[in-house]
Amino acid sequence: MFSIRELTEITGLGRTSLYSEIKRGYLRPLRIGRRTIVPADEVRAWLQRRAAEPQGSD
Repeated sequence: MFSIRELTEITGLGRTSLYSEIKRGYLRPLRIGRRTIVPADEVRAWLQRRAAEPQGSD
């Protein structure tokens, strides 16, 4: 499982971009108390979907 902070380091995306991905439903996190955690298998699937997108797509 990864925290949002860990995902910013791994992906190079900022917090705002990651929360935008969550809001759009592209990345599905878990809430544990006040923390937002993303399971590793969800991160892998999300990264694969992003890699498969045509360039210039948002």
